[in-house]
Amino acid sequence: MRFLYPPVEPHAEGMLDVGDGHRIRWEVSGNPDGRPAVFLHGGPGSGCTPLQRRLFDPTAYRIVLFDQRGCGRSTPPVVAPDADLSANTTWHLVADLEALRSHLEIDRWQLFGGSWGATLALAYAQRHPGRVSEIILRGVFLLRARELDWMYRGGAGNLFPEAWATFTSLVPPGADPLTTYHRLIDDPDPIVRAGAAAAWSNWEGAAVSLTPTPGLTATYADPAFAVPFARIALHYFVHGGWLEPDQLIRDAGKLAGIPGRIVQGRYDAVCPPVTAWELHQAWPDSTLLLLPEAGHAVTDRGVLDGLLAATDEFRARD
Repeated sequence: MRFLYPPVEPHAEGMLDVGDGHRIRWEVSGNPDGRPAVFLHGGPGSGCTPLQRRLFDPTAYRIVLFDQRGCGRSTPPVVAPDADLSANTTWHLVADLEALRSHLEIDRWQLFGGSWGATLALAYAQRHPGRVSEIILRGVFLLRARELDWMYRGGAGNLFPEAWATFTSLVPPGADPLTTYHRLIDDPDPIVRAGAAAAWSNWEGAAVSLTPTPGLTATYADPAFAVPFARIALHYFVHGGWLEPDQLIRDAGKLAGIPGRIVQGRYDAVCPPVTAWELHQAWPDSTLLLLPEAGHAVTDRGVLDGLLAATDEFRARD
């Protein structure tokens, strides 16, 4: 069993103006001369945490974390009902990543992303393959219609019927859950918005781990997390991530020559493993580790072991 690396504090941090009124908060920890790696958080809308630094050997890696537009410590936040999301899309985030790489004077870097972070990693790598040294993915999500249907239109509800009943209690009979929640999260009444955010976030919290995890459930129920998490996610999901159907699978050939490691829970109810399998089949330079006792959560059995093995494998790669 592997253990997370010891806590490490940033030695550089700042706010990068990326245009459209947005400033993204970034930090760098570990070895200033080490192998560059950037962590792409999930959600979209969850923000970064100090634990994510500990997935990398700080003596070997130059560890970059940043909060994507509208969440975490980036500004402006999306919690205000009048917050403009028009300049918050997948391709804005890809451009932000490239601006941050240039700002930090990094030539090529390792991409590390889980769930939505995997989506963003692949979108960036397919647009800027020459800037990517390796890719590590967990709980692969490609924002395809069938993936959204599984999680938000009834598929996963067969596994968690009691949580699904609570989630759909705000949805009128015959209405689409995504469309309904998108409307509720932008309602002018703050009580309605807060209730929708909590219900949306709690549904994912119910499905995220193979076994009930009170700490994770509490995080998803926290309004400070739930509001940006739900609002940004719904904005992305109702627009299909501004991706063409199956785009990230179709364009996997652009990843040729980039080594990839995919760590996937066999019983991931949020991002079922068929997506990781299809990506692996389309990306010959990838390997797929299917964990027999894990769901979606990074804390599920074997997930951290697989991720740490991947960062350790790549830390000294030429």
